Amino acid sequence: MHCLLMTSNSSETDNANLSAPVVRAPTSRRKAGFSLMEVMIALGIFFIALFTILGLVSQLLRNARAFQNKKAADAGMVHAYFLSVTNRVTEGLETGDFSDLADFGDQYRDYSWEKDTIFFASNGLWQVDYRVINHRTHAVESAISTFYFDPNTQQGGAGVGMPR
Repeated sequence: MHCLLMTSNSSETDNANLSAPVVRAPTSRRKAGFSLMEVMIALGIFFIALFTILGLVSQLLRNARAFQNKKAADAGMVHAYFLSVTNRVTEGLETGDFSDLADFGDQYRDYSWEKDTIFFASNGLWQVDYRVINHRTHAVESAISTFYFDPNTQQGGAGVGMPR
């Protein structure tokens, strides 16, 4: 066993060493890492973000599915077709299927349309009613009523629009 003995020649050095306080670095027992509270807060934030993202994805998929579903026929489609074909107005009831208007394939096979035109006023105003009927339910799915002005028509004797 070895023993280390230190001696000093000066008594002043001994007095200075005895009177000076010994300063030691504080020893910390804290380990590197996170406390339980920090981990719980981080997990809470993570799961809130995760559930928010999952909710957004769910809503996105629901909207995409709604856009892929077949849309019902609309009276505005019939109205747009007749406006694009002619600006002439003839009194009476016209009916047909959507295959008469355009090549829709089987998309609107359960629907038919009606166009009812009536001379409305003696100044050349016509009322045109468009209806879309569902063959399965026999109900009117959609209806729209428009007015056309045709200066080339006048009221006939029985109130019927007659071309001039």
